[in-house]
Amino acid sequence: MDFKIPLEKYEDYNLVVDGWPNLIYEKRSWIGLNAGIFLIRNCQWSIDFMKLWASMSPITSNYEKWGKTFKSIFKDKTFPEADDQSALVYLMLKEKHTWAARIYLENEYSLQGYWEGIVGTLDNVTDNHVRLERGVRTLRRRHAEKVSEFYGAMREQYLKDAGDGRGFGRRPFITHFTGCQPCSGDHNPTYGDSCWKEMGRALNFADNQYLHGCSGVYEEHNYIDDNG
Repeated sequence: MDFKIPLEKYEDYNLVVDGWPNLIYEKRSWIGLNAGIFLIRNCQWSIDFMKLWASMSPITSNYEKWGKTFKSIFKDKTFPEADDQSALVYLMLKEKHTWAARIYLENEYSLQGYWEGIVGTLDNVTDNHVRLERGVRTLRRRHAEKVSEFYGAMREQYLKDAGDGRGFGRRPFITHFTGCQPCSGDHNPTYGDSCWKEMGRALNFADNQYLHGCSGVYEEHNYIDDNG
């Protein structure tokens, strides 16, 4: 709620992904960006791009061929299957003028936040924000969502030295549960039941963040249980 996406930066771009130019164009790494979270403009360029991107997916007859192509190009890729992230980097390298020129690689803030690195910090983030508000009277004022941008900017001066989502950091913009595979129904066994448990924790944190903006400062954690 406190974070404002810098949309003015993306005026000349149609796709925004978390990434680093040197890893893509110099090292040719398939992990030079993260394709799990992205912002995309509703326009013809995006329609054409998504159609081409999807042509490298498992539902196409060329899927195996693309896997071999990506494996030969990206030396740090350890598995043979084609994937959306490798496909995106490939298109940026091979058709730079057509596609990469309209893709913005964002690394000034965390567009995607890996869940295992975030959920363990949520209690500390809540405690420290409460402590901050107790020490700065202006921040204790409750406000309507319409003016939350103003208060977010005010709060930023007190968080400017904080890490992104770590310790006394800012509240996470996005918590990305990559690897959990809830949509496929496979439920990655690597994580046991931690995916579901931490998803609930993240949702409760988001609910409490909203409620906190409309009510008084917390005296204690108020996590929502299964009964609401």
